[in-house]
Amino acid sequence: MSITDVIKYEGNNQTFIWKHPSEDFNTGSQLIVHETQEAIFFLNGQALDSFGPGRHELETQNLPLLNGVSKITTGGVSPFHSEVYFVNLIEQMGIRWGTNSKIQFMEPTYGFPLSLGASGEMALAVKEPRRLLLKLVGTEALLSQDKLISYFKAFLQTRIKTHLAQVITEQKLSIFELDAHLEELSDSLKNKLLSDFAAYGLSLTQMLVTAIVKPEGDPVYEKFKDLHFKQYADVRAAQIKQQVSIIEQETAAQRTVISAKARAEKRQIEGYTYQQERSFDVAEKMAQNEATGEYANMGIGLGVMAGVGGTMGSVMTDALSQATSTSATQPIPADTNSQQSAAKFCSECGYRFSGTEKFCPECGARRS
Repeated sequence: MSITDVIKYEGNNQTFIWKHPSEDFNTGSQLIVHETQEAIFFLNGQALDSFGPGRHELETQNLPLLNGVSKITTGGVSPFHSEVYFVNLIEQMGIRWGTNSKIQFMEPTYGFPLSLGASGEMALAVKEPRRLLLKLVGTEALLSQDKLISYFKAFLQTRIKTHLAQVITEQKLSIFELDAHLEELSDSLKNKLLSDFAAYGLSLTQMLVTAIVKPEGDPVYEKFKDLHFKQYADVRAAQIKQQVSIIEQETAAQRTVISAKARAEKRQIEGYTYQQERSFDVAEKMAQNEATGEYANMGIGLGVMAGVGGTMGSVMTDALSQATSTSATQPIPADTNSQQSAAKFCSECGYRFSGTEKFCPECGARRS
């Protein structure tokens, strides 16, 4: 194996730990460490020192254990056998996870047996490179995202399934509303797993539950799903119907107010009041009633109208008088009694005389 003079990282950004393939270096070799990296130098299986970003010259001053190594001097250069591991410290996101089997538990809202699956993504960052290297990597040359997750797969499956079932049950989260609680489930699951990753020098910076796999097609699940959504649909339909009824009532009330305002403005422009308008309506109906052949009724009506007073009273009296003029002018059959042959109705107000009155008791007009 050739002796290497320049030692640098040649892996990718989806790698947590990468071991340089060369293991023979010269004193004075250049070690290049990129930003967000740390290099750990091993000699005879023992971690000697760590190097941060920059260019480092490997000398006995910074590698004290080299003083005890047999030197093979070649032109003033001493070769030695060692290993260099590069550790990526960047936050690596988008690491996918998922349960390999369904979570079995009792649905807390409706109390039926349920099986769920879950999947999502996480983000990890190395916080203690030496701890991760010594506890997890060993002599392997590469620790990728996939290999790291494969190491944690067993405990992840157990932790995730157990914790999700506990949270859903304790907080009584309905299976049909779990999607609204994904953020809450994610935070709870992250807090549960922090210590497990920290034991290996890793920081769990993000833990997301992106999907809950429900047992679609299962008869029991489908039955309760229909019942769940039906109850909300019925309540919402009743609420909408009530709102529509209120809107219709308010609209009708507004129309009444608008119509009343319009009539009031019309009366104000034409110069009469509501009471006068109502009196005129009564007089008009009486005048149009073809069944008013009974002069007594019309006489009483005319007498009442005569008491309205003012301009409108006169107008209504005239209207009634004109409406009944045809009947009033009909010849009255002659009575054998000369006093009864006189006019029976007052020519001014239409009052029906009951006897031998000489003056109308209503308007004071002389009986003709």
